[in-house]
Amino acid sequence: MSKISYVIPVYHNFGSIKRTWEGIRALYVDGGLLTGHEYEVVFINDGSKDESQQEIDEVVAQDSNVHKIRFSRNFGQISAIIAGYRHATGDAVINMSADLQDPVELTADMVAKWSAGSEVVIAHRQDREDSFGAKLFSKLAYAALRASNPNIPSGGFDFVLMSRRALGLFLSYRGRNRFYQGDIVWAGLPTTYLPYVRRKREVGKSQYSFSKKMKLFYDFLLDGSYLPIRLMSISGTVVALMGVAYAIVITLVWALGKTPFSGWAPIMVAILIIGGMIMLMLGMIGEYLWRILDEVKDKPLYIIEDSE
Repeated sequence: MSKISYVIPVYHNFGSIKRTWEGIRALYVDGGLLTGHEYEVVFINDGSKDESQQEIDEVVAQDSNVHKIRFSRNFGQISAIIAGYRHATGDAVINMSADLQDPVELTADMVAKWSAGSEVVIAHRQDREDSFGAKLFSKLAYAALRASNPNIPSGGFDFVLMSRRALGLFLSYRGRNRFYQGDIVWAGLPTTYLPYVRRKREVGKSQYSFSKKMKLFYDFLLDGSYLPIRLMSISGTVVALMGVAYAIVITLVWALGKTPFSGWAPIMVAILIIGGMIMLMLGMIGEYLWRILDEVKDKPLYIIEDSE
């Protein structure tokens, strides 16, 4: 009999926590799809300001298989996931959301694939019942991500099962500003992909703002890819070669007694383009330096207020 742990970050999810637990529990009671296994649920309250903690406490009081972790403040989703992973005791560990958008019943297929030999089972978003703007941003962002890492599904993922071996590798990685999806596929362990349609949120409002989405995008570009550095190197090389070619043209025209251009417009265009590129590159380098400084400080990823 295997034990399956569910790690569920919570941030302003009041109203959906109990329903999420009920959906999981139904899989393991008599007649459920996973009656041959044990289960464990770890809720991590990532600094919610609503009544989420009260709902978590009610579920913990009803089921001894449910555990709770409460942060002192909001530390972010990746910190909550890592805290849950460190406390999970199952033979396989599933990360899923607490907003009812991930179908709980799909975990039965994920467990079946794991039992068949897969170390990692990724449930990726084939489609999503979201607004047009959210869908468009997702498509553009993941198209850019897949240019550097084609192993990431086109719709991205957060809903994933890992074996104990895969989990141990994931927890051995260091870094504060990590790209969750890239870290999971990096090891190259036997992986199965399961497509699903992400459901529309029924309870509450998503706390995943545009700025948080951009932070996730930056984390991939800077932590999971060499693309920014390579683009800067390539751009610098191209501009330098264009400068050399332009200098040769100016010298030849001068030798022939002619002036290649008149006025200040060409000079201003060159200055603005090159100056803009320099500022962009300095900003990118500054982002790398800030992340290095953040790592050197070595602050804890999270602070636990209480757990059970």
